[in-house]
Amino acid sequence: MLVSDFHYELPEAQIAQEPLPDRTASRMLHVRRQTGAFEDRVFRDFPDMLRTGDLVVLNNTRVFPARLYGRRSGAKAQPLSPHNPATRDFLHGRVEVLLTRQLTEDPNDWECLVRPGRKIGVGEHLFFGERDDLEAEVLSRGAFGERRIRFRPTTNFFDLIETLGHVPLPPYIARADGRADRERYQTVYARERGSVAAPTAGLHFTPEILGRLHERGIETAELTLHVGLGTFQPIRVERVEDHRLHKEHYSIGQDAATAINRALEQQRRIVAVGTTTVRTLEYAIAQSSDGWIAPQEGEADLFIYPGFMFRIVGALLTNFHLPESTLLMLVCAFGGREAVLQAYSHAVQQGYRFYSYGDCMFLE
Repeated sequence: MLVSDFHYELPEAQIAQEPLPDRTASRMLHVRRQTGAFEDRVFRDFPDMLRTGDLVVLNNTRVFPARLYGRRSGAKAQPLSPHNPATRDFLHGRVEVLLTRQLTEDPNDWECLVRPGRKIGVGEHLFFGERDDLEAEVLSRGAFGERRIRFRPTTNFFDLIETLGHVPLPPYIARADGRADRERYQTVYARERGSVAAPTAGLHFTPEILGRLHERGIETAELTLHVGLGTFQPIRVERVEDHRLHKEHYSIGQDAATAINRALEQQRRIVAVGTTTVRTLEYAIAQSSDGWIAPQEGEADLFIYPGFMFRIVGALLTNFHLPESTLLMLVCAFGGREAVLQAYSHAVQQGYRFYSYGDCMFLE
């Protein structure tokens, strides 16, 4: 299977650069997997489209301001100008660091991506803040171009990150992050800090929508998968089967495990909100010897592409994803490649908004 089999054309103007004022106003393409039929809806219809008894599973990870701008050893500290990070130059020893995964319970050790990547070697010291509030040493290089860095110990690490860091908007949003992104690039149920990208299907929910679900007798459960390098790393091989996902931390608590197992036992449908939720559920059941989900946490690296046999997920709410991405491959595995690409073509023709701040699709 070729990566190019998952290509589609998208006008740049349809890449959403800002969220809608109303989270629930996003358009939603309803796709029926058995027939391939689709229908244009809006997200506020979502609660009424579910079945009484469905279990909706959410990823409650919380995005933190994981993008840091600083300087290399020997360069002078200087205030950052507010121009677009996507077009920043790296003169005068400037660096950009995207923290992707905390490696130990102590918040000093991190996996990250760096720019300019070719110039930042092992042993280099990096400084952040006008007063060098944070200092990190590059310890090693990884197989995916990432670095392992260690921060100088400090008693208020995450307070400094909240002050110095920037919301890690994806590169296809061609603007600097703003104050509003701290709230809008976050689900309303985000609790567990650790993601460098939002589980974007959840961005459409509001407390009102969650309340309507419960009024209809639709149960919800929460798990955690911290979105990191594994979710957005580019594919650099021609054959899909040759790609390997990076590991991302996940956890499923007792309450969620109980709710999932009860739904399985009662043969009720499990609706996953987002591809990260799908990967967590299907990874967890693959670790099971008896067909039930146990409370657990660990590192998930399940790569789902067409041919995968789903054991838990019965319906999927997801945003529209980049061409030739692992996320699009997962959606094609669930909905069928031809049907999903036809739905994408319809969404392009109808002017849907794409990617993180864009519209969504419900496949059942």
